[in-house]
Amino acid sequence: MIKIIDVLKTKPEGQVITVQGWIKTFRGNRFIALNDGSTINNLQCVIDYVNLNEITLKKITTGTSIKLQGELIKSLGKEQSVELKVTKLKIFGKADPEKYPIQPKKHSLEFLREKAHLRIRTSTFSAVARIRSSLSFAIHDFFKNKNFYCIHTPIITASDAEGAGEMFRVTTLENDFLNKKKEVDYSNDFFGKKTHLTVSGQLEAETYAMGLGNVYTFGPTFRAENSNTSRHLAEFWMIEPEMAFYDLNDNMKLAEEFIKNILSYILINCEDDLKFLDKRLNDEEKNKPKIERSEMSLIEKINFVVSNKFKKINYTEAIKILKNSKPNKKKKFKYLISDWGTDLQSEHERYLVEKHFKCPVIIYDYPADIKAFYMKLNDDNKTVRAMDILFPGIGEIVGGSQREENFEKLKERMIKMEIDINEFYWYLELRKFGTAPHSGFGLGFERLILFATGMTNIRDVIPYPRTPQNASF
Repeated sequence: MIKIIDVLKTKPEGQVITVQGWIKTFRGNRFIALNDGSTINNLQCVIDYVNLNEITLKKITTGTSIKLQGELIKSLGKEQSVELKVTKLKIFGKADPEKYPIQPKKHSLEFLREKAHLRIRTSTFSAVARIRSSLSFAIHDFFKNKNFYCIHTPIITASDAEGAGEMFRVTTLENDFLNKKKEVDYSNDFFGKKTHLTVSGQLEAETYAMGLGNVYTFGPTFRAENSNTSRHLAEFWMIEPEMAFYDLNDNMKLAEEFIKNILSYILINCEDDLKFLDKRLNDEEKNKPKIERSEMSLIEKINFVVSNKFKKINYTEAIKILKNSKPNKKKKFKYLISDWGTDLQSEHERYLVEKHFKCPVIIYDYPADIKAFYMKLNDDNKTVRAMDILFPGIGEIVGGSQREENFEKLKERMIKMEIDINEFYWYLELRKFGTAPHSGFGLGFERLILFATGMTNIRDVIPYPRTPQNASF
């Protein structure tokens, strides 16, 4: 059996081939547009409707799965170079046109979220899925070529890597919680202690970096954050490399190389899907007021990141630029910048990338008070060796840091931030036995896919989104 992506690359010489897939459209009782998911492009298949019985003809509808055999010939149409002159036809599964919801017309993304089990049949979602798959492969390939080891960190954990407390509880003591007991005895729970779904695999990855050198984890993470926005999910995927003997500068260099490498991969390997999504985004932009339209197309944005050297500035410089910017002075920012120590919002990050520097930006050396406990404290005792990478249209896409390798400094910071040092004894022990400088970063996979596909809602770049009040499918 040959895939349509390969058929469309084949020189037509009347060879007999067999294809199978789903009918996208059927027009004139003669022309079937067939797609099998291997490409954004359909194969035109021409049937001899005169000699086809009426019962079979009525079954040829959008959404029907079908097997076709015929001669591959040169197409006279402008939109394709080859077509299939059908000699044999077999229907696998019918799709009642009165009930099948994915008809050949424009559907809203909101409607398609309600049909998440079928939306993959649309051109938009199949393109997004193929790009997601290609990015996933490119990520593993990049790290393999860099001699990193892939590790699988726990999904159920007792550690809160972020210290934010926005976690999903894992328990078998449902009756205790239903009865609203003030004190739940976790020693009777399945794991004998309080556990939850992981918010990050970073801390466990650090332990393996201290033996394997360079490692990465690529898996699901969970945040019980009640954010009903276009940028947040309760379940999402993270890529988290950890590198022994890396300082912050090494970390920033690797992150930039990593992003450029994987985006370059899809520019080469997902050309048809990107062109389709590029046109889709351009059509959407035409409906916006001119002032709200993006200055770059989707493919231009990706090339913009791949081609431009990332600008590096420290947090203090960033605050100075933002404080003196027109949007801040004219009170156009929703969150005005006044004092050093303010946590940057998406609007600030996008201003730096899209308006001020006009290239991707890495901000480093953030105030210690707004960053996590594990980040290495600078000599000024005010800032930590943290870094964020900012993208056009997205804002922060990568967050990372050099980790604190000094036992006493880490312990002191954990106590100050009320992190349970008994629960994290193992993390502290890394700093007692052969401690070494090390760094790492995290990249939210869905945020990357948002950027790479031009989609505007994170719920449309993951097959089955998990959000507040929604765990359908």
